[in-house]
Amino acid sequence: MSLLGQFLTQIRSHVREKRDDNLGAWLSVDPPSPKPYHDLAAELRRNFTTQESLDLSIDAILPLEDDDDDGGGGGGGGVWPSFQVFIRDYLVFWRDVDYGALVEAHELLTVLVNSCGTAFTHPQHGALLIHVSISLCETLARLTLQLNRRPDLTRRIRSHDDEGSSKTIAESSAETIQKIFKTCLMDRSSGRKPEGKKVGVYRFANLVTKLLFACRRTNLATMIFRNISASSPPLHLYPASQRVTYLYYLGRYNLSTSHYLRATLCLEQAYLQTPPHLTSHRANILTYLIPCNMLIGRFPSAALLSRAEAHGLRPIFLPLCQAIRSGNFLAFQAHLSANEAWLFEKGLYLSLCHRLRPLLWRSLARKTFLLTYIPPTNDLSRRAATLDLSHLHTAAIYMQRRLQGWLPATSHMIRGRPPHLNPLLVKAVTKNVHAPDATTTLIPPPVERRLRPNEGLIWGDAAVSFDDVEMMVASLVQQELMHGFVAHGQARFAIIGAKAKGPVLAGWPVVAQAIRERRYDESFEPDEVPGWVMS
Repeated sequence: MSLLGQFLTQIRSHVREKRDDNLGAWLSVDPPSPKPYHDLAAELRRNFTTQESLDLSIDAILPLEDDDDDGGGGGGGGVWPSFQVFIRDYLVFWRDVDYGALVEAHELLTVLVNSCGTAFTHPQHGALLIHVSISLCETLARLTLQLNRRPDLTRRIRSHDDEGSSKTIAESSAETIQKIFKTCLMDRSSGRKPEGKKVGVYRFANLVTKLLFACRRTNLATMIFRNISASSPPLHLYPASQRVTYLYYLGRYNLSTSHYLRATLCLEQAYLQTPPHLTSHRANILTYLIPCNMLIGRFPSAALLSRAEAHGLRPIFLPLCQAIRSGNFLAFQAHLSANEAWLFEKGLYLSLCHRLRPLLWRSLARKTFLLTYIPPTNDLSRRAATLDLSHLHTAAIYMQRRLQGWLPATSHMIRGRPPHLNPLLVKAVTKNVHAPDATTTLIPPPVERRLRPNEGLIWGDAAVSFDDVEMMVASLVQQELMHGFVAHGQARFAIIGAKAKGPVLAGWPVVAQAIRERRYDESFEPDEVPGWVMS
């Protein structure tokens, strides 16, 4: 018997005995497959060059049973029409594939996965292909990620949807796998238990989200998580590897949509459920868990940063935390710029650049209060503790000028003008140079640094006005990061509750606690994560 005959006979045996795991191992498409698969491919190229010759062999060894069709009428263990088509496409794949030609191999594999997805929809026998579908989709995802790193190859093969908009190869592959994901999710034979096709729900969901993140189309993952919330079995019923991967991408999705509390919950559980010896996996999770916690006011502890998985993250995030604690815009912006490329690659730069600024302003206001507040000498005084906003305005101007390149003046810089200088020449030169205020401790640089819009305290090189400062304090009060009110007529921030807690604790509550206790809309529950099915 030919190799093709032996191969098809073994498939028929697996189908009749309903050995889905053996069928999945038998129908392999991985490039490093054993030698018999390459021998089979050589035979197919020699003797089965046409579709008709393949169909004749398939019909002879894998005939349709009388009670089996794609309508699902039969209950036996026979072959159904779409399965025959899938086997033919599988043989065509091995006959024509050349993994050295990545684009052509991807096209052949996409056809094969679509064919498998069609056979997988069979209501009675489709579940036999669960392991085959997982194996094929994992191979498709790996090949897609290889191509995604080769824009020189993928630039010419972008597909288009019905509306004519361009789609990347990763997005197209994600759509292909998502069809099989929906088939698993819609399986009604097992209820909400991970049986039958529903065994693959999170495997396929993880592959789809991985590809969507690779092509930076995370918004398309919304429907994945909505569908899982509606129809999926609880996550805890699935293996740990699937749980961790799913929570990792669900956390990153919530980070990308600015739901930082939800993102923290997902990533924290993913981290805790990952064994300590898997250092690289834990490092990947910490890459997003640490900034998520920073965005809600929780900074990493020394114990966490001392762990092996945090070794490469400590020099990136610790200086940012130190700058935020002290309200040091200059150190914050300098360190952010130094790591801009890495943060952009991880998709973190914009969130950290913009969303941490309220915490910087909060710390600057707190530090200004500590430096300028004079408590009343009389313990019985009913005078409210206040922050003079003009002092905060002065500190903000100082920070803005430092960002623009102004430097602290040393003693020799602020001496009087040497007598030999021509006063008319000095006047002519300084007339076109922005001279510092009489009370400033800074001197301007020869050429001021031009700030990008995201680098200034307000907007690039825009000067910080008193109204800007007052508006920023009012915004912090509205966000519950400062507790009190702005006395507009007196140009002060008045602290509420200073008698009971002290002015600093009362006026500047703990950020993480304030965010968690923030008054949200009734429809929003921060501890409930859409897409995370718990029961």
